[in-house]
Amino acid sequence: MKRGGGPAERAETGTEVVEEEAETREGDRWEGPADLRLVPLAAAAWAAAAWAVGVTGWWVVTGVTACLVGAAVLLARGAVRRRGGPEGSRGTADRGGGSGEGCGAGPSGGVAGRRLRVTAWAGVLLCAAAGAASAGLHAADLRRGPVPVLAEEYARARFEVAVTSDPRLTRPKVRGNAMAPVSVVLDGEVTRVERSDGAVHRTRAPVLLIVSPGEGREAWLRLLPSTRLRVGGRLAPPAHPGEPFAAVLKVDGSAPPLVVGRPSAPQRTAGELRAGLRKATEGLDPDARALLPGLVVGDTSRVGSELRDAFEATDLTHLLAVSGSNLTIVLLLLIGRPGRAHRAERGGLAPRLGLSLRVTAVAGGGLTLAFVIVCRPDPSVLRAAACGLVALLAIGTGRRRSLVPALAAAVLVLVLYDPWLARSYGFLLSVLATGALLTIAPRWSDALRRRGMPGRLAEALAAALAAQAVCAPVVAVFAARVSLVAIPANLFAELAVAPATVCGFGALALAAIWMPAAEGLAWVAGWPVRWIAWVARTGSALPGAELAWPGGWWGGLALALLTATVVLGARRLPHRGVLGALVAALLLLAVVRPAPLARWATGWPPPGWVFAMCQVGQGDATVLAAGGDSAVVVDAGPDPEPVDRCLRELGVRRVPLLVLTHFHADHVAGLPGVLRGRSVGAIQTTGLEEPPAQAAFVRRTAAGARVPVIRAGPGERRRVGALEWRVLWPWPTAGRTVAGTAAAGGSFEGPNDASVALLVRAAGGMSLLLLGDLEPPAQRALLRVHPGLAPVDVLKVAHHGSAHQDPALIRAVRPRLALVSAGLDNPYGHPSPRTLEALRDGGARVLRTDRDGAIAVTGAGRGLMAVPKGG
Repeated sequence: MKRGGGPAERAETGTEVVEEEAETREGDRWEGPADLRLVPLAAAAWAAAAWAVGVTGWWVVTGVTACLVGAAVLLARGAVRRRGGPEGSRGTADRGGGSGEGCGAGPSGGVAGRRLRVTAWAGVLLCAAAGAASAGLHAADLRRGPVPVLAEEYARARFEVAVTSDPRLTRPKVRGNAMAPVSVVLDGEVTRVERSDGAVHRTRAPVLLIVSPGEGREAWLRLLPSTRLRVGGRLAPPAHPGEPFAAVLKVDGSAPPLVVGRPSAPQRTAGELRAGLRKATEGLDPDARALLPGLVVGDTSRVGSELRDAFEATDLTHLLAVSGSNLTIVLLLLIGRPGRAHRAERGGLAPRLGLSLRVTAVAGGGLTLAFVIVCRPDPSVLRAAACGLVALLAIGTGRRRSLVPALAAAVLVLVLYDPWLARSYGFLLSVLATGALLTIAPRWSDALRRRGMPGRLAEALAAALAAQAVCAPVVAVFAARVSLVAIPANLFAELAVAPATVCGFGALALAAIWMPAAEGLAWVAGWPVRWIAWVARTGSALPGAELAWPGGWWGGLALALLTATVVLGARRLPHRGVLGALVAALLLLAVVRPAPLARWATGWPPPGWVFAMCQVGQGDATVLAAGGDSAVVVDAGPDPEPVDRCLRELGVRRVPLLVLTHFHADHVAGLPGVLRGRSVGAIQTTGLEEPPAQAAFVRRTAAGARVPVIRAGPGERRRVGALEWRVLWPWPTAGRTVAGTAAAGGSFEGPNDASVALLVRAAGGMSLLLLGDLEPPAQRALLRVHPGLAPVDVLKVAHHGSAHQDPALIRAVRPRLALVSAGLDNPYGHPSPRTLEALRDGGARVLRTDRDGAIAVTGAGRGLMAVPKGG
């Protein structure tokens, strides 16, 4: 889910409702309650489409037929009543006994109300039938033709494909001990299939193309929508049911694509504009260079995973996925405030250029269509464009618009046009945020103003609160988290969105005609963009930025009920101001989490901790206290976020040495998390640089942070404060072979056996043996090389407690505490019951991160104690 948008999507087209309301009041006109008549129609079409895209055709036919029959029955009954049928006459007679005004109004009002209700329910059923029918037809396209059949056979063939989206890169992920390759992904439509037996088929089937990394990646990334390609590859069924693809096409090789048809003229123009903006931002700060194209046209190709994670933690991702806020800002330049659109003193550039209302509407429509082409038809862009066109039509015809019906009409049209939007989280978040800004935010803004808050601040705070209230439950469904910093982060970021967008679009336009001017305007835009990046990074770095929450629909429902309870309860509580200040103070403490307070509240980390094993999933990350805020870190886990969070909880700000025992991804992929906001003296690694790609990642990341990389030498001794250690393994290394041929009695292959093993002596005399991922051959060799290895207090069990352990080594070191780092429900069966039994038989107390959470060790001798945080 890119396209996930965030919960605080602010200035959507037509959502300047607060300003419009203020203008309306200035003119002594009040529009009354919101017009919600189109809302049930749009909701019915949406729900029916979401259901129909995931079921078989006969179920769709049955559902559509039932809706049509129900609508026909309701309309027939309404026609009978209009002709004065029995029910209508009886209803009139029953109410006709009054006199005066009530005598005339009562019957007609009751009958008219019933007719309206009948018509409304019939409309709901008809819209549901339309939504289901559209979804059924679109879903049928996925099952028609040769592509789905070939996908079920995992067949290989030659294809002609029309590109229908911008290429994008997959996010790097750790799978086991390896980093999954970053591939190029793009949407396409297969128009021609040439099978291996020579048969040729013409078809139209949407597919997802996956291109493996290689020399041709840059050429693939430059492709524009509407480009036609000829590729060879293997088809496979979609990974999940209900996806809008007939198949997944894994392209053979990684060579540049064979283009057989150029993109259309509008797409070429849009591509040149986007490329011009990227060129204009080349000289900017890295964050500004990455974010400005994303903020303006949704080009996130330069946004790294670390920055993206910061935006996700603060719920600012709606700024990366181009939303209606961009279009609103552009339209405001043309038409000014919506509330003044029909006044002589209307704002914007249109009256200054002498444009009439109708010409202004046409110009705005052209601008909206150009915006969709340049920014690509993502869900939020389509919804914003539809809202904008409805509003511009109202301006052009001289009718005062109603924004809620415009939103409902936009949703109805878009769901019927593209039923897959009905299952898009991004589309749902976009519509919910806009609806909240139209309906809830104005009332909350008025309430805040009545309590003395300045108008602009009240509007901004009400908008942030309303958007977060309705969108947070949806975010919890698929992300299983709640951001505690989303509201302040969005408030601070919003200060810079408008100037960054205006200057960014200016640079986009100027890049095509005068690059120096575009670069200057991009430089100006870089200042507010850097502010947005700073807000995201600062907010995400706070210890309590995110709160874990149950995922799935039950978790979302629970959060929605809690939010509703808080909102309704807050209106009835006495002394709301004092309680509100108290709640805000408690929330601030929960976000900042001062170390003494967190330790008092949770009991973790325990005072005087000496060693800690972080909970990082299926990987390793351990910490050795070196005094004050300093610690030696051994391994970084598979993901930056967990290790960063663990080090923050432990209060570690300085890392004199980071030891990476070997280059498997579950030990090194979290390296950016250790480097984040900390001074690191050096990174020490094993001598066997395998896998090469992950070794290169370590060196590249270290170079970017200006941290030297050194190798661990056999027998090497080091000391930091009261902490001292000795490198036991690898014993010498040569190329791919970890050999101790004379002393160790053999040679060993692979990164696991090249792991750096450390014997540590900590404060108070505690002894620890850290084995990395050593396999039994290397464990036996280590025991031969170091025959005098004495019992230890703490053993970091090798290779996540796998079944591959040397019993002789366990008997020799006889640990009092055996700690295992493993991921919950991992597919490898770690830790092995056999290994756990062997450790317990040797007298060790065994703790494991998948069940006990992070683990801290304190004391020494008889005072040795392990304190789990709790899984």
